[in-house]
Amino acid sequence: MELAFIPSPSRGVLYLGPIPLRGYAFCIIIGVFVAVWLGNKRWIARGGRAGTVADIAVWAVPFGLVGGRLYHVITDYELYFSEGRDWVDAFKIWEGGLGIWGAIALGALGAWIGCRRRGIPMPAYADAVAPGIAFAQAIGRWGNWFNQELYGKPTDLPWALEITSSADGRVPGTYHPTFLYESLWCIGVAVLVIWADRRFRLGHGRAFALYVAAYCAGRAWIEYLRVDDAHHVLGLRLNVWTAILVFLLAVTYFVLSAKKRPGREEVVEPGAAPSGGDTDSDQKAVGPDRDGDDAERAEAADDAGSGTADAADAARNEAGSGKKA
Repeated sequence: MELAFIPSPSRGVLYLGPIPLRGYAFCIIIGVFVAVWLGNKRWIARGGRAGTVADIAVWAVPFGLVGGRLYHVITDYELYFSEGRDWVDAFKIWEGGLGIWGAIALGALGAWIGCRRRGIPMPAYADAVAPGIAFAQAIGRWGNWFNQELYGKPTDLPWALEITSSADGRVPGTYHPTFLYESLWCIGVAVLVIWADRRFRLGHGRAFALYVAAYCAGRAWIEYLRVDDAHHVLGLRLNVWTAILVFLLAVTYFVLSAKKRPGREEVVEPGAAPSGGDTDSDQKAVGPDRDGDDAERAEAADDAGSGTADAADAARNEAGSGKKA
């Protein structure tokens, strides 16, 4: 009896004429666009200007790509600098290999530079783009499916991933689709952050901290399933320890920030209107008073006008009666 499984693509690159379209790079690009689009909507809802998220992303995205690649190359240096390897491959980002830890760290540096140039508080910007980053990760993980990489332990589950390539030490068979697990987890993280942000009005970087903590919680157990080569510390993969450490830092920041700076920022961008909900309520509170003042002035003017007209009519009547007499 043939078991069901998730097939892997026969190749990870398609050609549009002479132009190669690599699945891994395509997933990364689509993820970036989704993150910027959603971040822009959330930024406007918080009272920011349209286009600000994209302007800052011009700094954050390149820094993030460099950081993600550096983390991967440093933690898996033997893939590029050991005997028989070509160090030039370290620059071939389209072949896969981006570490989310380095991408977020250096991407945050790029975003900080962009925020400084615009006079924008970095925590508010991070809160706006947090769910979009999670969605971008969910999309980007499908690039690993195109490259037949980062799968888990062997399994015969109906949703097992079929690996057909034997390159770079791969053994054809069916394995846990850890790329799919992480993709679905990231979608759940994005939904969680959006819900919590609406429910509790998270501010001052707490929505971003929630995203980081929730992602790390999932990454720890997903990392445990993977079978690709990795450095181990005290019996655990390096990325598991990284996830634990970053999780603790995120939770600590969330708790301390909530005590020190409760609530949400009133103004997130200089010169922009307050957040949508606050703006509407302010306009409703001010509008009726102004309208009432205008109505009172108009009523007073009408009264004055009618009084003048009545006086003129009375004068004419008296003049007419005098002539008759």
